[in-house]
Amino acid sequence: MSFPLLGRWMVFFFLFAHAGVALAGDIQPGKQLVVEGVPQIPDSLAGVVGRYTKGRAADLLGWHPVRREILIATFFGDTPQIHRVKFPKGDRTQLTFFDDLTSRGVSYQPTRGDYFIFSKDQGGDQNYQIYRYDLPSGAITLLTDGRSKNSYGVWSRAGDRIVYGSTRRTGKDMDLYVMDPLHPEGDRRLAELEGGGWKALDWSPDDRRILVLEQISANESRLWLADATTGNRTLFTLPETTQVFYGDARFSRDGKGLYVITDRGSEFQRLGYFDLSTRAFRTVTGGLNWDVYEFALSPDGRTLAIVVNQDGMLALHLLDTRTSRDRPVKDLPGSVLELHWHRNGRDLGFTMDSARFPTDAYSLDVTTGKIERWTESETGGLDTQAFALPELVRWKGFDGQMLSGFLYRPPARFRGPRPVIMDIHGGPEAQFQPYFLGQNNYFLNELGVALLYPNIRGSSGYGKSFLKLDNGFLREDAYKDIGALLDWIRTDAAIDANRVMLTGVSYGGNVTLAASHLYPDRIRCAVDIVGPSNLVTFLEGTAGYRQDLRRVEYGDERDPKMREFLEGIAPVRHADRITKPLFVIQGQNDPIVPVSESEQMVARVRKNGTPVWYLKAMNEGHGFRSRENSDYLFYATVLFIRTYLLN
Repeated sequence: MSFPLLGRWMVFFFLFAHAGVALAGDIQPGKQLVVEGVPQIPDSLAGVVGRYTKGRAADLLGWHPVRREILIATFFGDTPQIHRVKFPKGDRTQLTFFDDLTSRGVSYQPTRGDYFIFSKDQGGDQNYQIYRYDLPSGAITLLTDGRSKNSYGVWSRAGDRIVYGSTRRTGKDMDLYVMDPLHPEGDRRLAELEGGGWKALDWSPDDRRILVLEQISANESRLWLADATTGNRTLFTLPETTQVFYGDARFSRDGKGLYVITDRGSEFQRLGYFDLSTRAFRTVTGGLNWDVYEFALSPDGRTLAIVVNQDGMLALHLLDTRTSRDRPVKDLPGSVLELHWHRNGRDLGFTMDSARFPTDAYSLDVTTGKIERWTESETGGLDTQAFALPELVRWKGFDGQMLSGFLYRPPARFRGPRPVIMDIHGGPEAQFQPYFLGQNNYFLNELGVALLYPNIRGSSGYGKSFLKLDNGFLREDAYKDIGALLDWIRTDAAIDANRVMLTGVSYGGNVTLAASHLYPDRIRCAVDIVGPSNLVTFLEGTAGYRQDLRRVEYGDERDPKMREFLEGIAPVRHADRITKPLFVIQGQNDPIVPVSESEQMVARVRKNGTPVWYLKAMNEGHGFRSRENSDYLFYATVLFIRTYLLN
């Protein structure tokens, strides 16, 4: 399955339920799992697939500001936790020991590094709270109210304050707050804001102003400058004649300008520079005809590290801010993301993975070009160098629109046309990018099943016009892209077009359900993971801080014409046409796609007499994060594939 919303390393424990009385020798579901319709899973299955569930990954979280050591996220227990690594390939010392995933919003106090802050939710509810971890005592202090949703803390240059967003006032509006993490009792609201799309990005070098992003949609956003004392804010990006996207942005080190990712004047998201005094704008990466995915400015302001999305592969570039000379970092074997400069200005840390090695932490000495690997994650004893490499494929949509995706083929020892799993990413404003597939390699290597990851219209990475092709009344066009892909696979003699499984996470689950009723005679089965079954009830039920942003994408269900349209295309309204076996997975605490979306779908499809497996985790939200739960889900998915796709 694909995981653009959850982080690449989560592929190891999100992917891949059980009913009736378990017999001795059967795999037992965890106590938090509610399972319906799933046959008993024999214990022997774990022995067959077990090594594919034993892998790990390591995600770089940041540098210590004084010492040359890092924080990473990895897991040795049930969920990813924060670990410290003191030197390349050194021991991973676990620092946090929560039941919930604890690896978000992690950053050291930026001048001394005597403590760090991190964010954590509970049971997947996404109401993230900010905590302080004191070194060396290991004491952990809750800094926020324990109830609202809070964004990650952004440090002032002096390292004495953080600014963050919180919904505590209304439950839906993301106001700005300022706090000294050593004295959380002095927390104060800096600015009351309307809507859930606000985010603090950076402090000015003198700590007098805060750069704030207002996201209106995936295609439109604004930048504001807020006074760090009064909260008074000024719109910096003036209204345009067309929609303009502004993403991550940072003050230049001299405080005279802003670096920002934007599609202003371009189909693609480029890195640009604004002069603060004149608002004059120039493009920094005009020679790169791909989206800039991420950037980080060195402490001395002389080097920009830039990640460029080249048709789904994430390549690293270094750009001199004085000469504008671009220096691609060559010979990197994988995709790069999550850039972190050390305060020494020489070490650039990042996370990297590929189809043949898992996500791990690395650093680049930008002076000498030396690359060091800080972690070497286990792969369950598997020879990953034999794993399949992605093949970029293209096909025409129903209207002639060119589309693309990545196809992984099973080893040559599997003879004849191979069955295929078509995995549709979420978002919708996301993109499948080749990465280490983790346990999904079991389907390729042991079952001989091909894996196909399409980037249908509405995906990011292909320009802002392409991103809008599924908005509002165009939603069905994205569903039709799956029909065109089903046509295309018939042209590949190595794929068995009569054995196709659809699957997807979140919006990908919605597309999976829609394609299941639109093309029931062209698929064998489907797996829906936290997918909306009706965009009207989804929009009404999703968390309040998300509604406005989602209405721009899907359409406003409060408008009678749009409501009628969305009801007309809702998969749950066409459940009588879903006649092929369906596996539905859902978290009880999901604030994004309410549990009711899955349960109404399960109930309607069962009326057809169609086999429906249903798994609900009471301690999960928008995806499974507990290893116990995800391992059980993987075993069940293997059984589902063996039962309905292969037989």
